[in-house]
Amino acid sequence: MIEQMKFISISGPRDDLDRMVNQILSHYEIHLENAMSELKSVSKLIPFSGTSPYKEPLEKVRKMLGSTSPERKSPAQDMNIQEAVSLVEDTDKAMEAAEQKKAELEQKLKDTHALYEQVNLYTELDFDIPVLLKFKHVKYRFGRVLKELYPQLQGFADESEDTILCKCHETDHYISLIYFVPESASDRIDAVFSSLQFERIFLPDEYAGTPKEASADLVDRMNEIKKQIAAATQERDALLEKQKDRLYAAQALLESYHSNFNVRRFAALTHEKDHPFYILCGWLPAEEAKKLKKELTSDADTFFSIEDGKDHITCTPPTRLKNPAILRPFEMFVKMYGLPAYNEFDPTLLIAVTYSIFFGFMFGDAGQGLLLLIGGFLLYRTKRIDLAAIISCCGFFSTIFGFLFGSVFGFEDMIPALWLRPTEAMTTLPFVGRLNTVFVTAIALGMGMILFTMILNIFSCILRKDKGEALFDTNGVAGFVFYFSLAAVIVLFMSGKTLPATAVLAVMFLIPLILIFLKEPLTAALEKKQEKLSGGLGMFITQGVFELFEVLLSYFSNTLSFVRVGAFAVSHAAMMQVVLMLAGAESGHISIPVIVIGNLFVCGMEGLVVGIQVLRLEYYELFSRFYKGTGREFKPFCKSNI
Repeated sequence: MIEQMKFISISGPRDDLDRMVNQILSHYEIHLENAMSELKSVSKLIPFSGTSPYKEPLEKVRKMLGSTSPERKSPAQDMNIQEAVSLVEDTDKAMEAAEQKKAELEQKLKDTHALYEQVNLYTELDFDIPVLLKFKHVKYRFGRVLKELYPQLQGFADESEDTILCKCHETDHYISLIYFVPESASDRIDAVFSSLQFERIFLPDEYAGTPKEASADLVDRMNEIKKQIAAATQERDALLEKQKDRLYAAQALLESYHSNFNVRRFAALTHEKDHPFYILCGWLPAEEAKKLKKELTSDADTFFSIEDGKDHITCTPPTRLKNPAILRPFEMFVKMYGLPAYNEFDPTLLIAVTYSIFFGFMFGDAGQGLLLLIGGFLLYRTKRIDLAAIISCCGFFSTIFGFLFGSVFGFEDMIPALWLRPTEAMTTLPFVGRLNTVFVTAIALGMGMILFTMILNIFSCILRKDKGEALFDTNGVAGFVFYFSLAAVIVLFMSGKTLPATAVLAVMFLIPLILIFLKEPLTAALEKKQEKLSGGLGMFITQGVFELFEVLLSYFSNTLSFVRVGAFAVSHAAMMQVVLMLAGAESGHISIPVIVIGNLFVCGMEGLVVGIQVLRLEYYELFSRFYKGTGREFKPFCKSNI
């Protein structure tokens, strides 16, 4: 069913809005409407604007807790919004200081490691770096050169009397080296080395001892810095862990207040400068509207009203479905098609019953049905998946039809059939001959469902006050009389009963068709409107004839669509016979693994196909006759646990 809604309006002093929302309105489920749009008749209204003061601290606490936060916690009872903001700000400052300290240490580690990589290239040199750096008349150059160019440098150094070349470290691509030259010849020698792509490396002068000793000292420094980084990380994590529970509570409180602050987007303000008032309006479930009215009766600063006159309401009520727990999973199928309008029929009960019965008819097996029943139930209890609950219901009806068909995991000799066996039961019909009974039953069931949905459509049209659709539509009274007459004649003929007189048949068939043909002018006359025939009388007759032919064709095709219900019942039994044959049932030596795998395969593949086909029948053959699905979803703005 569709829950009854009440249109409410709330007003009060502008500065009292936050208190009212956070302390009162946040406890209710309200679908807010834009007050500026709904109160067009009220003059001198302006939008209520403002920036949420809770946005920044909320972003900070979300950043601190991250995306891996555990389940959301309720705000602490002893924490108010000011304390929550202060907690977030203080913790954020402490976290920033810890992060800054860690960042500085990480940069120091990075710089030290860069120095280590430079010094480590010259660990083969067995002399003190400070002594080398104090040379006055001899220049030195640290650097590297491509491996393929090193022989040229070595050749030049061997031929030159002014150059001493020392090879230090070799990699796959480069050779690190140092060369010494007299101060007087340094410019010339540097130019030659530069032309051979010698890349200089500048070592800092802050090290004592040999490069090997300096490298070891840098390793010690890096290890010490890593310890400091670990300590800073531990300090930061400990700080966060200490405040984590209160931070989660603060986050929940801030989220609630931030969300509630956004109520301003829907509110309007009166134009008075001295005493401006806010105005809120929206939809509440009828029971909650009564509770809110009772609560606000004692609130001197707030005015509350329930709008009873629909003439003053411009928006349509939102739709919220309210069904028993056993039907609630089937709301998923309804929402997939479209929510019912507020004044429309809720088809949840219909689809729950018909979908389960059709599925059971098409997938009748007691053993496989029990598997679907138990498996779906367990999955729903553990994961709360709506589809699992639907599968469980379908499994229940599959089990029932399995007993009716006498089938258990494909074996049809274990239990007697309480009704019939789909592959064996036959019915003799006039002019048709022998026909499978399940086909006849499926068509009869389909005709009954079509007639039932026509009745639902008639009532829906009456509720919408659409008299023309109710009386003259193909799914209205005229269509119902025609199709019911057709079904009655077929039943009488097939059962060998006497048919009504020709005059009666003419009345039963011709009058409804004429009414359907003249639907538009008759509807206009009923509603006292002037109907103009577009294209003239000839075009109207031509178009009407083709539409009438399409109507008759749709009646026929829609009825035959239900044949698939019987076809799947027969095909299911046939598939299981194939499984039993492959398992060696005919020879008397049954392969258990083949039986298990075959049943699982049929459950998975055919169960999926049947589920889709039943849903198609629901949407195209049933829903399309009476259901529009044009409703808009009820979206409560705020509901908190403050």
